[in-house]
Amino acid sequence: MHIPDGFLTTDVALACAVPAAVAVGVGLRKASTDLDERRVPLLGVTAAFIFAAQMLNFPVAGGTSGHFLGAALAAILLGPWLACLTLAVVLGVQAFVFADGGITALGANILNMGVIGALLVGGVMHYARRLAPRAIVPIAAIGAWVAVMLGATAVSLELAISGTVPLHTVLPAMLGTHLLIGIGEAVITAAAVSAVLTTRPDLVTRRAVLA
Repeated sequence: MHIPDGFLTTDVALACAVPAAVAVGVGLRKASTDLDERRVPLLGVTAAFIFAAQMLNFPVAGGTSGHFLGAALAAILLGPWLACLTLAVVLGVQAFVFADGGITALGANILNMGVIGALLVGGVMHYARRLAPRAIVPIAAIGAWVAVMLGATAVSLELAISGTVPLHTVLPAMLGTHLLIGIGEAVITAAAVSAVLTTRPDLVTRRAVLA
C-alpha cells in the first residue's frame, strides 16, 4: 500500500500531506500530555513490531503480495491519536531509511495508513468498545479489515486523480487484493489482541475510552 515517488501529482501529494501533518501535530500534543512511564515502552514496542511486520511481505494471489498494516492493533493498544503518530513515525523511517514508500508521497501514505487506518477507524473502534466492552477481539478484527480496505480505496482514488491509472482499473485490483490482505490483517490483529488480553489485560482495558 506504500505509494512510491512519481505516482502522485504535486497537487494530490500536497492535498494529502496537509491533513496528515495536522493529525501528526495533534498526535504530538497528545503524546506530550498522555504518555507516562508505563506507556512509553508500550509505544516503542508497538512501533517496533509494526515496523518489522510491515517490512515482511507475504504472497497473496496472482503474483501480488501484501504486508501487515498494524493500524487497528496500534489503536487498540495506544488509542487513535498515538496510533496515528506511531504509524507516521514508522512510515517516515521506512521512506527515508529504506526507500519503502516515496518521500514525496509520505503525506499520502500517512493519510492512508495512519489517519484513515489508525485515527478514523481507531476512533470508531474505541466508540464501539464503549458500547460493547467485552467484544474487544471481534472489534479489533473488524477494524483491522476495514482499515485495510479504506486505505486501499484511498490509494486508488489518489492514483486515479493523479492520472497514474484509471479508477475503473486500479480500484477493483486494489480492493480485490486487499480483501484477502485484510482477512490476514484481521486474523493477526485478533490473535495479537487475544494474546495481550491473556498476559497483560490492563494494557487493553485501560484504552477502553477514546484517547
